[in-house]
Amino acid sequence: MTASSGLAITIDRVTKRYADRLVLDDISFAITPGETVALIGPSGGGKSTLLRCINGLVPFEEGAVRVGEHTVAATNGSRPSGNANGADVRRLVGMVFQDFRLFPHLTALENVMEAPRRVGQVANGDAAQLAQRLLERVGLGDRGDAYPRQLSGGQQQRVAIARAMAMQPRGLLCDEITSALDPELKHEVLEVIEELKQDGLTLVLVTHEIGFARRAADRVVVLAGGKLIEEGPSAQVIDNPQVPRTQQFLSRLLA
Repeated sequence: MTASSGLAITIDRVTKRYADRLVLDDISFAITPGETVALIGPSGGGKSTLLRCINGLVPFEEGAVRVGEHTVAATNGSRPSGNANGADVRRLVGMVFQDFRLFPHLTALENVMEAPRRVGQVANGDAAQLAQRLLERVGLGDRGDAYPRQLSGGQQQRVAIARAMAMQPRGLLCDEITSALDPELKHEVLEVIEELKQDGLTLVLVTHEIGFARRAADRVVVLAGGKLIEEGPSAQVIDNPQVPRTQQFLSRLLA
């Protein structure tokens, strides 16, 4: 799972609405290649929606997102427009969801093979070798024949990470990937993420694991009510937040 160099991501005045509800309100910040950024804040603040805007999974009404050499611009239609589409962006940046989203009828090995075979047109034998290497990297080299129902939640999430890495992206978006796991299984998954950081991937993590965010993230961005209310080095924001809404959020979460 050796990563190529990370990539820059720029969010430029992105605004997203669902009907009359403003979910993202003029969000702007930049992520440098190889940087790890944790998105934190109260539920409903727009964090997961922002990840989907970055990855081209949902359109937005104003602004633009630049991922490496690709730009996805705002649209009022059914999908983003600009000089890139979602598929272009997703070749550069993978995504891991909190609910795993593995194919239940495929083994762990087959789940990891699927994108290289179908999207990357990689031959079956080469895709199987790649998938096996990735499973070994996440500590599941002996579980390639297991179906998702035969794996623990932590194991399923590690397969999902391996699957996201199968297209050799330069960045990874993680959406509350430990929220459904007990503490021991969380540790398994977070260890894998910390290894990816060492590989130089650009990482954007939506998380409520504040200790992990402080330790692993270079920077923390706080979203609340669809607005970016505070950002800075992780230890600075978490240990000494300057904005009252951030102080309130962290005091409740850490109580």
